[in-house]
Amino acid sequence: MKKVLTTVASFALAVTLAACSGSSSVTPAASVVQDGSTGSVSSSSVGSEAGGTISGKIGVILVGDENEGYTAAHMEGIATAAKALGIPDNQIIWKYNIGETQDCEDAAVDLVDQGATLVVSNSYGHQTFMETVASNNPDVTFIAMTGDGAATSGLSNFKNAFNQTYQSRYVSGVVAGMKLAELVADGTVSKEATPDAYVGDDIKIGYVGAFPYAEVVSGYTAFYLGVKSVVENVHMFVEYTNSWADLTKEAETANSLIAKGCVIISQHADTTGAPSAIQSAFESGKVVYSVGYNVSMLSVAPDAALTSASNDWSVYYTYAFSKWLDGNSLGIATDWSEGYDTGAVCITELGKSVAEGTEEKVAEVEDAIKSGTLNVFDSAAFTVGGEMIDDELMVDLDFDGNGDIKPVEDGIFYESNTKAGFRSAPYFSLRIDGIEEAGV
Repeated sequence: MKKVLTTVASFALAVTLAACSGSSSVTPAASVVQDGSTGSVSSSSVGSEAGGTISGKIGVILVGDENEGYTAAHMEGIATAAKALGIPDNQIIWKYNIGETQDCEDAAVDLVDQGATLVVSNSYGHQTFMETVASNNPDVTFIAMTGDGAATSGLSNFKNAFNQTYQSRYVSGVVAGMKLAELVADGTVSKEATPDAYVGDDIKIGYVGAFPYAEVVSGYTAFYLGVKSVVENVHMFVEYTNSWADLTKEAETANSLIAKGCVIISQHADTTGAPSAIQSAFESGKVVYSVGYNVSMLSVAPDAALTSASNDWSVYYTYAFSKWLDGNSLGIATDWSEGYDTGAVCITELGKSVAEGTEEKVAEVEDAIKSGTLNVFDSAAFTVGGEMIDDELMVDLDFDGNGDIKPVEDGIFYESNTKAGFRSAPYFSLRIDGIEEAGV
């Protein structure tokens, strides 16, 4: 069933929520075709500020809609890139709430039938369906965001992209660590005042994870290391919802971690469920704070939310759409990954509860990441089974059971290292000491 948005109210809300700290939001024009199945728009040629002209449309397959943070961030990125490049609204066909099922393949086929020459999907589970349609339509370029199979597909028209979100996860962990240090310094958290917040001498923190995939493991490890860079004695509990976006499960999982005594809880889950539960616990007198994902959580957790790790997807979409406008979609990188260097990752605005000096500390850490003097997965900062990893560590990138690459060089694990020819999707799946997963 086709819906036409006659106003931008809900979309504009999503765009505002998704904006990174210090960035500006872009509100798309008022009439946008939102196509859940078979809606169509007229074909035309597109002119861009980059100087290109091309006939065709862009098709977008989204796992959610503007009410789900991860998809909202992609919507903002697409809208921002389109406006910057002069791509009119009627050249983009949107398909919302498309599951990681045959529905994705059907949606992709329909977009091609409507004249799309570039088709983008935003969820990992879309990838196999996108690859199938790409193999049958060599004149159309398909981008499976967050996917990991393009390089091994043998298809020149099938692409993957993934931001270096582990960098913003680390920075959000630093924000959390600053708060934790403040709580310890003022006596709010101590073995006497909050005995449930300790396991041995370590302070408990928590993480609401979606699935035990490398993407999630990479992110929660980066967050943990960010916290640990400020407060050494922390122990993190990770619990999974087995869903990318489930408001109820995320709230229940946050409550489980609160019951364990976790003082700060972050997430790789796409709704406001966890921050809302944390705010409620905070209001009841619990010492607990939230670090969110994708969008600012201050609207649902004004007291408990510290910040969120986030992405500016407009960086990638501007790059990819520019290639499309120039008639060079096949020239889009098979694997693309960028981070703080290009502004592709960020944290959202700081909440009122952050510790004094947090803004300055964030700027320092972000500058160090950009300059290369700080590497998130520096092996000197963690151990696996009591041992440091070394440069001989092998990682399996083509899923054949054999190690394919050595991602560690001079003691640094280089994640999403496309410059070395590795895939854009995360492959850091080591379980480091100090982190405890439930049910894995």
